[in-house]
Amino acid sequence: MTRFTNSTVLVTGGTSGIGFATAQAFANEGARVIVTGRDQALIDQALAQLGATAQGLRSDAANLADAKALARTLAEQHVRLDAIFINAGTAQFASLADADEGLWDRIFNANVKGAFFQIQALVPLLNPGASIVLNGSINAHIGMPNSSIYAASKAALISLAKTLSAELLPRGVRVNVVSPGPVSTPLYGKLGMDATTLDTVAAQIQSQVPLGRFGLPAEIASTVLHLAAKESAFIVGTEIIVDGGMSQL
Repeated sequence: MTRFTNSTVLVTGGTSGIGFATAQAFANEGARVIVTGRDQALIDQALAQLGATAQGLRSDAANLADAKALARTLAEQHVRLDAIFINAGTAQFASLADADEGLWDRIFNANVKGAFFQIQALVPLLNPGASIVLNGSINAHIGMPNSSIYAASKAALISLAKTLSAELLPRGVRVNVVSPGPVSTPLYGKLGMDATTLDTVAAQIQSQVPLGRFGLPAEIASTVLHLAAKESAFIVGTEIIVDGGMSQL
């Protein structure tokens, strides 16, 4: 398929996991893809697989100066965007007793504050009819122990999609959310747990998924592409949950 021929798409945090799978899916359908990440080596690795038209830029999702610099660089290159996938973020779990202000700030700076100001900076570069997709999480809905700060950050994104939709509709820009359930990505190695604890938690989570497995990054990517494509032009301010039935059954 070539739904995104002659389109330019930005994927934040597009060097691994869901972000990279989505960037690859956009590229496979004809888009010029721009990915961001914090690690230049991972950016270079991603670009080697995304093709000659892809571009990579270093940017930290939690850094507001980086958000403005990213938009400035794209503007200087006369880039106009047809879709943005706000995927970059962080996940760490801690109990109520163990959580501290530093954890709160790390998660909210990356997942909410960074996302908001990155969108603010990029809006002037959006073409009419452009689509913004935010990466949410079913943690905003299921009340999983030890995920309170992370879940709250994702709930904020879901709310943000609705308010930004109303604000950006006069520009012809749609905002929606894809909320994955458990997905096999490198993120599960960054939750602040040792390997044994991580394996135990992963097994417990998988047992709660009616399909009996973790999702694949490509399965989330296909939903992002649907929300970004013209075929979903009547979907606005909506959350699509992709979780193998975990929060639904």
